[in-house]
Amino acid sequence: MDLGTIIGVVAGLVIVCVAILLGSDFGIFINLPSLLIVFGGTFAVTLIKFNLKDVLGCFKLAISIAFKNSKSDPEYLVNTAIEMATAVRKNGLRALENFKVANDIFQRGAGLCADGHGADVIRETLTKEVNLTILRQDKAEKMFRGIGESAPAFGMLGTLVGLVQMLSNMSDVNTIGPAMAVALLTTFYGALVANAVALPIADKLAEKTENDQVNLDLIMNAVLQIHANQNPMVLAEILQIYLPTAGGGKGARGGGKGKKRAA
Repeated sequence: MDLGTIIGVVAGLVIVCVAILLGSDFGIFINLPSLLIVFGGTFAVTLIKFNLKDVLGCFKLAISIAFKNSKSDPEYLVNTAIEMATAVRKNGLRALENFKVANDIFQRGAGLCADGHGADVIRETLTKEVNLTILRQDKAEKMFRGIGESAPAFGMLGTLVGLVQMLSNMSDVNTIGPAMAVALLTTFYGALVANAVALPIADKLAEKTENDQVNLDLIMNAVLQIHANQNPMVLAEILQIYLPTAGGGKGARGGGKGKKRAA
């Protein structure tokens, strides 16, 4: 699990709740019409922008990406590639049948090599899978960014509705204060949904998609080099550029000696 995302979202919501409780009764911040306008309206607009199947798929994908650690750690991928290259040097491409890789696309590439497909077929197949993976992640990011844009807009819309209702009953002075408070609650809900949940998750998805693009390029390069029966030491030097630090490169070169792989 990605503890940073979980802690951030929970901490943000808890801080707001504690601040409310320290200054007033939490019950005055609960208003069903305001919740209906913000959440119902935002969900409706999301369905207009995306079809229902994509919405459900994007929510599932966003949770799996934003709240879980990636299985595409560059050092793990490089070490695994070196182990594969070493095995292929000794026993040929059929040796890749025994490798189990946490990354699905890397596993797919190894399987294509083991099945005897040519480099062009492998490149074309993996390119399609990589492009579809990035496309799905981009769509999930766009959806959450859209939620972050729609929620405050519906918050303002709810505030206008509340103000109209308040102004239509100005004869009763005692109702003005409570009515104004209710009107402002929709703006509060919209800002909370956008800034504490939707936009941070969209930013996290964008960051992880950017990292995945680099890792998927690493996988593509590694699979084609392994298919070409590249020397493991040369492969280590080729893939070292994908590691975040020079120290990581040393770890990767040493990773080809063992069979232990990270989960």
